[in-house]
Amino acid sequence: MRSPIVPFLLAIATSLSAQQAQIGIVRIAGGLDQPVAITNAGDSRLFITQQSGKIVIWDGTRILPAAFLDLSSVISCCGERGLLSVAFHPHYRDNGRFFVYYTDRNGDVTIARYSVSSSNPNVADASSGSLVLKISHPVNANHNGGQLQFGPDGFLYAGTGDGGGGGDVPNNAQNTNILLGKLLRIDVDSGSPYAIPPGNPFANGSGGKPEIWAYGLRNPWRFSFDRYTGDLWIGDVGQNAWEEIDFQPAQSIGGENYGWRRMEATHCFNPSSNCRTPELTLPIAEYSHSAGCSVTGGYRYRGNRYRRLNGLYFYSDYCSGTIWTISQSPTGTFTSRTALPTDLSVSSFGEDINGELFLADLSGGAIYQIVDSLPDPAPRRRAAQH
Repeated sequence: MRSPIVPFLLAIATSLSAQQAQIGIVRIAGGLDQPVAITNAGDSRLFITQQSGKIVIWDGTRILPAAFLDLSSVISCCGERGLLSVAFHPHYRDNGRFFVYYTDRNGDVTIARYSVSSSNPNVADASSGSLVLKISHPVNANHNGGQLQFGPDGFLYAGTGDGGGGGDVPNNAQNTNILLGKLLRIDVDSGSPYAIPPGNPFANGSGGKPEIWAYGLRNPWRFSFDRYTGDLWIGDVGQNAWEEIDFQPAQSIGGENYGWRRMEATHCFNPSSNCRTPELTLPIAEYSHSAGCSVTGGYRYRGNRYRRLNGLYFYSDYCSGTIWTISQSPTGTFTSRTALPTDLSVSSFGEDINGELFLADLSGGAIYQIVDSLPDPAPRRRAAQH
């Protein structure tokens, strides 16, 4: 393992500045047990989800000794199972509600709602748990998805895997009557335990499950919304040959079919030829297994600290540790570049309240911040958004 206090540096040219950013990562916390998600609750803290069942808090200087929430007794772990993410309600400061995604003792995908303690903001009320959604998962322990995220529309989005095994033999991802291999969108502020947003593609129950927002995903391992544009970025894990990044513009009305199992990234999978049809939404970036084996989707940088990083989407690979960026031109062309080689097992990215980016190293049990190590040569101003 490299030194925890010296950033790993590599100069890359960005499309948003004629100057170069010297991208690095700086270790800010360690001693964690399989960190798989990083998020914030609208304040200065970072909440770190540990796959083994606990959510802990980094307060800006240290990991607090007491867990925010301990669900280790109700989850199945590990491999690809466990406690996989947490999402805080957009009005968390007022209602204290948050949502967790985990695999239960039977291996079923579970989304539950909890509330913060009324007496301690650093501890959840463990007795407040309420089931929101349970999805029966086959005997296979892999491809559970695991991401929860509130969209700019205020609805809760969840990414589910295709049910596991290999090759999606039941073709779950293309079956709109099954919630596996999908991106779901639900309204947790209405109904009991939730309502269907009227704009969902199958909201009336005709043609598919009303919770579905998009489909044709194999195992979406991390998606995020651009906090300025509302665009959605999805990292979808491939089968044996290709990993992909998918993109959904903010003006989408949903219903995208991202191709799996008909396609693995831009390549035919099943059927092995003549698979591409106009209704499929192809990825904006892909890489072969010569460069890695399991994509970890990230975030588009919208922080204030590193001007040269503005607009760059960061993503990585769990096996290789390579960090890439994607830039988008004013005409909408996407370009992916290698940003930084590391020896980390990158399991997730996350944003703080200010849009600064962090990543989790699962095997090393550590959290790193993404930085630009060169001084800012110009007055700070926001570059044009793309």
